[in-house]
Amino acid sequence: MSAPPAGSTTAAPLVFLIAGEPSGDVLGARLMAALTRRTAGRIAFAGIGGPAMTAEGLQSLFPMDELSLIGLVEVLPHLLGLARRLSQAVAAIRRMRPQAVVTIDAPGFCLRVASRLRGSGIPVIHFVAPTVWAWRPGRARRLAHRVDHLLALLPFEPPYFTAHGLACSYVGHPALESPPPAAPHRERIAGRPPVLCLLPGSRRNEIRRLLPIFRETLSLLRPSYPGLETVLPTVAPVADLVRQAVAGWPHPPAIVEGEAARNAAFAAADLALCASGTVTLEAAIAGLPLVACYRIQPLSAAIVRRLIRVRYVTLINLLVDRAVVPELIQENCTPPLLAAALRQLLDDPAAARRQRAGFVEALATLVVEGRPSDRAAGIVLDAIASRR
Repeated sequence: MSAPPAGSTTAAPLVFLIAGEPSGDVLGARLMAALTRRTAGRIAFAGIGGPAMTAEGLQSLFPMDELSLIGLVEVLPHLLGLARRLSQAVAAIRRMRPQAVVTIDAPGFCLRVASRLRGSGIPVIHFVAPTVWAWRPGRARRLAHRVDHLLALLPFEPPYFTAHGLACSYVGHPALESPPPAAPHRERIAGRPPVLCLLPGSRRNEIRRLLPIFRETLSLLRPSYPGLETVLPTVAPVADLVRQAVAGWPHPPAIVEGEAARNAAFAAADLALCASGTVTLEAAIAGLPLVACYRIQPLSAAIVRRLIRVRYVTLINLLVDRAVVPELIQENCTPPLLAAALRQLLDDPAAARRQRAGFVEALATLVVEGRPSDRAAGIVLDAIASRR
């Protein structure tokens, strides 16, 4: 159900949602579906989102792509446009007077919206806890003054925020809600050309930065693995950019879109080369051995390094506090090092088995009762009921 007109007397509560990137769009869509189920359809939506949220009935205030930015320095050229969109979003919320606002990840934008809504009487729920356990712990205290409830994806996160008086609930990680691959993952068959799944991220600057590195990595692997096949799952907002980026490759990967196609690719592949992020957890659920990597603008990296407080950045490694999967970050994110890490997984079946055992251990820490989206929907509806 889309938003009612301003001033409507409909009894259905209005929830205003804001997602700023494809992963948040999926999270928002699942939350909308859960809210619709739990209210038998008597709920309305407005806000900012992408194709997944649009499919659940949202008419986006403006294109979500304008918010899909990452990196401290990379955002600078877009500050003026972001400021205009911030004012537009806040004005729309004040005009519509929703019963709740749900902001999803994208803290640079979403938490500024929340800050401007202080004193409005509209409950603000933020979905996806900022990584205060990794860097800038002072954000937890500031967040407590901006939002009314925080929905966390990782089980160890709530104490960082409840210590500052902020209600924080662990609802479970959305990757647990994805349908499993079409078939159980199997070990690589010796002598058969390997299949490598390429996962360069879902943000435009990630794709632009990582795909050239992936191309060179493949050029180093192919002499040792004749017939090497590659598949690249992507999402609609960046699919055209991905196709343009790989069009000139000597052996372009097969590009697939959608959750079902991605899971089929996971089931068919022998291993994956992933941008560090949620997709590493999704690959782990599929039992797909992987190498994680990431690179951002050097100045952004230098700033983050002065602030970071954890040994690992990949979710699987964080959950068990050891290096289950290789992490090749920043200056280590180079074709020779990536190719070497992939060769180890291809040539040593025991290395792949050790990863899968680590996946099982890490995923066990995330288990919750019920679907994460249903748990999140219950908290949103409780906030609406309390306000009434």
